[in-house]
Amino acid sequence: MVATSQPLATSAALAVLRDGGSAVDAALCANAVLGVVEPTGCGIGGDLMAIVHDPKERAVVGFNGSGRSPLALTRAVLEERGVTAIPARGGLAVSVPGCVDGWCALHERFGVLPLARVLEPAIGYAREGFPLSPVIAHEWAAGLANLKQYQSFTDQFAQDGKAPLPGRTFVRRGLADVLQRIAEQGRAAFYEGDVARAIERAVGADGGLLSMRDLADHAGEWVEPLCVTYRDLKVYELPGNTQGPTALEMLALLEHFDVASLDFQSADHVHLFTEIKKLAFADRARFIGDSSHPTSSGSAGDGSIVLDPGYVAERARLVSMERAAVEVPSGAPLVAQGDTVTLAVGDAGGQMVSLIQSNFRGFGSGIAPSGLGFVLQNRGELFDLSPGAGANAYAPGKRPFHTIIPGFAKRGGESYLAFGVMGGDTQPQAHAQVLSNLVDFGLDLQAAGDVPRWVHLGEASPTDTPAGGGIEGVGELVLETGIDAEVARGLEARGHRVRADAQRRSGHFGGYQAVARSSTTESSKRVYSGGSDVRKDGNAAGF
Repeated sequence: MVATSQPLATSAALAVLRDGGSAVDAALCANAVLGVVEPTGCGIGGDLMAIVHDPKERAVVGFNGSGRSPLALTRAVLEERGVTAIPARGGLAVSVPGCVDGWCALHERFGVLPLARVLEPAIGYAREGFPLSPVIAHEWAAGLANLKQYQSFTDQFAQDGKAPLPGRTFVRRGLADVLQRIAEQGRAAFYEGDVARAIERAVGADGGLLSMRDLADHAGEWVEPLCVTYRDLKVYELPGNTQGPTALEMLALLEHFDVASLDFQSADHVHLFTEIKKLAFADRARFIGDSSHPTSSGSAGDGSIVLDPGYVAERARLVSMERAAVEVPSGAPLVAQGDTVTLAVGDAGGQMVSLIQSNFRGFGSGIAPSGLGFVLQNRGELFDLSPGAGANAYAPGKRPFHTIIPGFAKRGGESYLAFGVMGGDTQPQAHAQVLSNLVDFGLDLQAAGDVPRWVHLGEASPTDTPAGGGIEGVGELVLETGIDAEVARGLEARGHRVRADAQRRSGHFGGYQAVARSSTTESSKRVYSGGSDVRKDGNAAGF
């Protein structure tokens, strides 16, 4: 079973499974195709995160494929340039892209087919062309409009000087050549030699300091996922520098409430999740960063300290069901935004993978090395340069806070669900909503992602600035089309600032992909089901 945000990627991954490939082979194939056909959200200029459950290893393992800041970009350099916040676009925002290294690391450990076979469909679509699907075409046009100042980007991503239209075929031969070299030479084709030199040159031309040394030194790492119990599920997320601990803290807080007793998508339901979110995001801003860099408070930065049961119980007592909280500071536990693709795969042997990959903002930094067909991410924007910054304080050679989070769950000790919801700050909120939809309200896998969602904007962010456009105080609660108007009025009566009837194409509500594995059936065979978000172009399919 495969679930992705674009049918060509789903089909290509299924073909890999039919050829005897593993779930990881299929996931990498799908990711590579998405990098060709959905460059608005992902590509080899971005980072990668994954969670894999492999029956042979009998463990849930995580991979953190995020890149680090340039070694030469010191605080002194930033101060000399008068930089008080990393800009959203341009050379200073570029951190080392970890995607290709992630592909190679995952393939070396879990791959079955040759890497050349895994990348073959992506190379073919890049070289011969592919038709744009509607949602991607819409996002492509928005990205081009926002990045007009970057000529090399426009040269490589426009068609006849304009955004390509839905159904038009688009060719990316420069990217095909780079992917072919990766298929033949592995990670060295990207992190060394001509491609690395071209990246250094393109970033440097726009004032950035990413070097060939930074690229050559990069290595992602295998990590042990964090885990909490939610009802009858064991839920796994990656530790910091991702916001995985935030999703887990939300679930741990919700465990203190009888969610199933609430009317589905009532004012009580939406209010509770919003107040829980405020608590978890306040902690996110202070306690999550690169765990390999000690924080000033002495915490590890991996976010695990906010999952202590005593601390969670203390935070849960702060929730009022009558009034919306206006100011929510972070707690004091004992020390012991974006464009992305997410996909899920399960193979016949029971290997399951949740993979998420991103450029961050639509098309990333706008820096596109000439002739290579890809754009570099702008993850560096998420560093905190403020005085007294917390776990996400800027340092050279450090990984920034990361929004992208793959999700995984077990039930009864057995693998159950590989899932993800792309979309910046939406992700932890949507992870909690989707899982609650499944276990508290009994929705099926497709409906759990398709029902209207809500997203709260406006809180202290890991960059020490308010999210959601600088919304102060209570923030803004955005309700997707389909949530009853009476619910909006009930929320406003509790003090929420509500924006109702937000259209799905607004981008606030993310995109969900999931593959679930059933318990043993009468025939002693496990059965997969899949869900693919109606907000995207994709589908789930299996055989």
